Amino acid sequence: MRLLIVEDEKRLATSLAGGLAAEGFAVEVVHDGLSGLRRALDGEYDLIVLDIMLPGMNGYRVCAELRAAGDDTPILMLTAKDGEYDEAEGLDTGADDYLTKPFSYVVLVARIRALLRRRARGGGLPAITVGDLTVDPGARRALRGDAEVELTAKEFAVLEYLALNAGQVISKAQIMEHVWDFAYDGDPNIVEVYVSALRRKLDAPFGRRSIQTVRGAGYRLAADGRARGA
Repeated sequence: MRLLIVEDEKRLATSLAGGLAAEGFAVEVVHDGLSGLRRALDGEYDLIVLDIMLPGMNGYRVCAELRAAGDDTPILMLTAKDGEYDEAEGLDTGADDYLTKPFSYVVLVARIRALLRRRARGGGLPAITVGDLTVDPGARRALRGDAEVELTAKEFAVLEYLALNAGQVISKAQIMEHVWDFAYDGDPNIVEVYVSALRRKLDAPFGRRSIQTVRGAGYRLAADGRARGA
Protein backbone atom coordinates (compact mmCIF):
# COMPACT_ATOMS: atom_id res chain seq x y z
CA MET A 1 0.00 0.00 0.00
CA ARG A 2 1.20 3.50 -0.83
CA LEU A 3 1.25 6.28 1.73
CA LEU A 4 1.89 9.98 1.24
CA ILE A 5 3.32 11.94 4.17
CA VAL A 6 2.93 15.73 4.02
CA GLU A 7 5.01 17.05 6.94
CA ASP A 8 7.34 20.06 7.10
CA GLU A 9 9.34 18.78 10.10
CA LYS A 10 11.93 16.90 8.07
CA ARG A 11 13.35 14.83 10.89
CA LEU A 12 9.88 13.65 11.88
CA ALA A 13 8.93 12.95 8.27
CA THR A 14 12.10 10.93 7.69
CA SER A 15 11.56 8.96 10.88
CA LEU A 16 7.94 8.18 10.02
CA ALA A 17 8.83 7.21 6.45
CA GLY A 18 11.53 4.81 7.64
CA GLY A 19 9.28 3.18 10.20
CA LEU A 20 6.32 2.80 7.85
CA ALA A 21 8.54 1.43 5.08
CA ALA A 22 9.67 -1.24 7.54
CA GLU A 23 5.99 -2.08 8.07
CA GLY A 24 5.70 -2.86 4.36
CA PHE A 25 4.29 0.41 3.04
CA ALA A 26 5.66 2.32 0.06
CA VAL A 27 6.08 5.86 1.37
CA GLU A 28 6.52 9.20 -0.36
CA VAL A 29 7.26 12.43 1.52
CA VAL A 30 6.76 16.10 0.70
CA HIS A 31 7.31 19.07 3.00
CA ASP A 32 4.80 21.76 2.01
CA GLY A 33 1.09 22.01 1.37
CA LEU A 34 1.13 22.87 -2.34
CA SER A 35 3.47 19.99 -3.15
CA GLY A 36 1.32 17.69 -1.04
CA LEU A 37 -1.82 18.69 -2.90
CA ARG A 38 -0.21 18.22 -6.31
CA ARG A 39 1.30 14.87 -5.38
CA ALA A 40 -1.99 13.63 -3.93
CA LEU A 41 -3.94 14.65 -7.03
CA ASP A 42 -1.38 13.21 -9.45
CA GLY A 43 -0.65 9.94 -7.64
CA GLU A 44 -2.59 6.97 -6.32
CA TYR A 45 -2.31 6.55 -2.56
CA ASP A 46 -4.07 4.35 -0.05
CA LEU A 47 -3.74 6.90 2.76
CA ILE A 48 -2.37 10.40 3.37
CA VAL A 49 -0.72 11.52 6.61
CA LEU A 50 -1.23 15.29 6.57
CA ASP A 51 0.21 17.87 8.95
CA ILE A 52 -1.94 20.94 9.58
CA MET A 53 0.74 23.62 10.00
CA LEU A 54 2.41 23.58 6.58
CA PRO A 55 4.14 26.26 4.49
CA GLY A 56 2.42 27.37 1.31
CA MET A 57 -0.98 25.87 2.10
CA ASN A 58 -2.12 24.52 5.44
CA GLY A 59 -3.45 21.04 5.97
CA TYR A 60 -7.05 22.19 6.31
CA ARG A 61 -6.97 23.71 2.83
CA VAL A 62 -5.15 20.73 1.32
CA CYS A 63 -7.79 18.39 2.75
CA ALA A 64 -10.66 20.60 1.59
CA GLU A 65 -9.21 20.88 -1.94
CA LEU A 66 -8.80 17.11 -2.21
CA ARG A 67 -12.37 16.45 -1.11
CA ALA A 68 -13.68 19.14 -3.47
CA ALA A 69 -11.84 17.36 -6.29
CA GLY A 70 -13.61 14.11 -5.41
CA ASP A 71 -10.56 12.43 -3.85
CA ASP A 72 -11.75 10.10 -1.08
CA THR A 73 -8.31 8.83 0.01
CA PRO A 74 -8.31 8.40 3.82
CA ILE A 75 -6.56 11.33 5.53
CA LEU A 76 -4.97 11.20 8.99
CA MET A 77 -4.25 14.73 10.19
CA LEU A 78 -1.33 15.63 12.46
CA THR A 79 -1.03 18.81 14.47
CA ALA A 80 0.87 20.31 17.38
CA LYS A 81 -2.30 22.11 18.38
CA ASP A 82 -4.78 20.68 20.84
CA GLY A 83 -8.40 21.50 21.35
CA GLU A 84 -11.90 20.59 20.22
CA TYR A 85 -12.07 23.46 17.71
CA ASP A 86 -9.01 22.29 15.81
CA GLU A 87 -10.27 18.73 15.72
CA ALA A 88 -13.70 19.80 14.55
CA GLU A 89 -12.24 21.97 11.81
CA GLY A 90 -10.02 19.16 10.59
CA LEU A 91 -12.87 16.66 10.49
CA ASP A 92 -15.23 19.19 8.91
CA THR A 93 -12.86 19.66 5.98
CA GLY A 94 -13.02 15.91 5.31
CA ALA A 95 -10.25 14.33 7.39
CA ASP A 96 -10.90 10.78 8.59
CA ASP A 97 -8.91 10.88 11.82
CA TYR A 98 -6.83 13.26 13.91
CA LEU A 99 -3.66 12.80 15.97
CA THR A 100 -2.06 15.43 18.20
CA LYS A 101 1.72 15.78 18.50
CA PRO A 102 3.63 14.43 20.28
CA PHE A 103 2.20 11.01 19.56
CA SER A 104 3.27 7.41 19.94
CA TYR A 105 4.51 5.80 16.73
CA VAL A 106 2.65 2.62 17.74
CA VAL A 107 -0.57 4.62 17.99
CA LEU A 108 0.06 6.20 14.58
CA VAL A 109 0.49 2.79 12.93
CA ALA A 110 -2.63 1.50 14.69
CA ARG A 111 -4.65 4.50 13.43
CA ILE A 112 -3.36 3.98 9.89
CA ARG A 113 -4.27 0.30 9.90
CA ALA A 114 -7.70 1.10 11.38
CA LEU A 115 -8.41 3.61 8.60
CA LEU A 116 -7.34 1.10 5.95
CA ARG A 117 -9.57 -1.60 7.49
CA ARG A 118 -12.46 0.85 7.61
CA ARG A 119 -11.95 1.66 3.95
CA ALA A 120 -11.87 -2.04 3.11
CA ARG A 121 -15.18 -2.64 4.91
CA GLY A 122 -16.66 0.30 3.05
CA GLY A 123 -15.70 -1.19 -0.29
CA GLY A 124 -12.61 0.91 -0.90
CA LEU A 125 -10.21 -2.03 -0.66
CA PRO A 126 -12.11 -5.15 -1.73
CA ALA A 127 -10.53 -8.58 -1.76
CA ILE A 128 -9.02 -9.49 -5.14
CA THR A 129 -9.62 -12.95 -6.61
CA VAL A 130 -7.34 -14.35 -9.29
CA GLY A 131 -8.27 -17.96 -9.99
CA ASP A 132 -8.12 -19.74 -6.62
CA LEU A 133 -5.86 -17.04 -5.18
CA THR A 134 -7.45 -14.42 -2.91
CA VAL A 135 -5.59 -11.27 -1.90
CA ASP A 136 -7.26 -9.22 0.84
CA PRO A 137 -5.56 -5.80 1.19
CA GLY A 138 -7.68 -4.73 4.16
CA ALA A 139 -6.87 -7.80 6.24
CA ARG A 140 -3.41 -8.21 4.65
CA ARG A 141 -4.10 -11.89 3.96
CA ALA A 142 -3.34 -14.15 1.01
CA LEU A 143 -5.12 -17.46 0.48
CA ARG A 144 -4.65 -20.23 -2.06
CA GLY A 145 -8.06 -21.86 -1.98
CA ASP A 146 -8.85 -22.17 1.73
CA ALA A 147 -5.20 -22.28 2.79
CA GLU A 148 -3.74 -19.07 4.16
CA VAL A 149 -0.19 -18.32 2.98
CA GLU A 150 2.09 -16.44 5.36
CA LEU A 151 3.85 -13.55 3.64
CA THR A 152 6.17 -10.81 4.82
CA ALA A 153 4.95 -7.23 4.53
CA LYS A 154 7.00 -6.57 1.38
CA GLU A 155 6.05 -9.90 -0.22
CA PHE A 156 2.40 -9.03 0.32
CA ALA A 157 2.91 -5.58 -1.19
CA VAL A 158 4.43 -7.08 -4.36
CA LEU A 159 1.62 -9.64 -4.61
CA GLU A 160 -1.05 -7.00 -4.04
CA TYR A 161 0.26 -4.88 -6.90
CA LEU A 162 0.41 -7.87 -9.24
CA ALA A 163 -3.12 -8.88 -8.22
CA LEU A 164 -4.48 -5.38 -8.80
CA ASN A 165 -3.14 -5.69 -12.35
CA ALA A 166 -3.86 -9.39 -12.88
CA GLY A 167 -3.50 -10.51 -16.48
CA GLN A 168 -1.37 -7.49 -17.39
CA VAL A 169 2.38 -7.40 -17.86
CA ILE A 170 3.97 -5.35 -15.08
CA SER A 171 7.58 -4.22 -15.38
CA LYS A 172 10.17 -4.28 -12.63
CA ALA A 173 10.20 -0.48 -12.72
CA GLN A 174 6.45 -0.33 -12.07
CA ILE A 175 6.76 -2.72 -9.14
CA MET A 176 9.65 -0.69 -7.74
CA GLU A 177 7.65 2.54 -8.03
CA HIS A 178 4.58 1.18 -6.26
CA VAL A 179 6.14 -1.07 -3.62
CA TRP A 180 9.41 0.62 -2.67
CA ASP A 181 9.53 4.26 -1.66
CA PHE A 182 10.55 6.89 -4.19
CA ALA A 183 14.00 7.38 -2.64
CA TYR A 184 15.06 3.72 -2.94
CA ASP A 185 18.31 3.51 -4.88
CA GLY A 186 19.25 -0.11 -4.26
CA ASP A 187 19.54 -3.00 -6.71
CA PRO A 188 16.44 -3.23 -8.95
CA ASN A 189 16.99 -7.00 -9.02
CA ILE A 190 15.46 -7.01 -5.53
CA VAL A 191 12.15 -7.45 -7.38
CA GLU A 192 13.33 -10.84 -8.65
CA VAL A 193 14.11 -11.89 -5.08
CA TYR A 194 10.57 -11.17 -3.93
CA VAL A 195 8.95 -12.73 -6.99
CA SER A 196 10.98 -15.91 -6.35
CA ALA A 197 9.82 -15.91 -2.72
CA LEU A 198 6.20 -15.56 -3.79
CA ARG A 199 6.56 -18.45 -6.23
CA ARG A 200 7.99 -20.65 -3.47
CA LYS A 201 5.10 -19.83 -1.15
CA LEU A 202 2.12 -19.36 -3.46
CA ASP A 203 2.85 -21.56 -6.47
CA ALA A 204 5.19 -24.47 -5.76
CA PRO A 205 3.27 -26.02 -2.80
CA PHE A 206 -0.01 -25.90 -4.75
CA GLY A 207 1.17 -27.02 -8.19
CA ARG A 208 0.73 -23.58 -9.71
CA ARG A 209 2.71 -21.30 -12.03
CA SER A 210 0.58 -18.20 -11.62
CA ILE A 211 3.41 -15.64 -11.49
CA GLN A 212 4.71 -15.72 -15.02
CA THR A 213 7.85 -14.10 -16.42
CA VAL A 214 7.38 -12.24 -19.69
CA ARG A 215 10.91 -12.12 -21.03
CA GLY A 216 12.22 -8.59 -21.46
CA ALA A 217 9.00 -7.04 -20.17
CA GLY A 218 8.22 -8.07 -16.61
CA TYR A 219 5.74 -10.30 -14.81
CA ARG A 220 2.10 -11.31 -15.16
CA LEU A 221 -0.20 -12.81 -12.52
CA ALA A 222 -2.41 -15.36 -14.29
CA ALA A 223 -5.64 -16.90 -13.03
CA ASP A 224 -5.09 -20.31 -14.62
CA GLY A 225 -1.51 -21.06 -13.76
CA ARG A 226 -1.38 -24.78 -13.15
CA ALA A 227 2.00 -26.41 -13.45
CA ARG A 228 2.35 -29.33 -15.84
CA GLY A 229 0.98 -32.50 -14.32
CA ALA A 230 -0.96 -30.63 -11.63
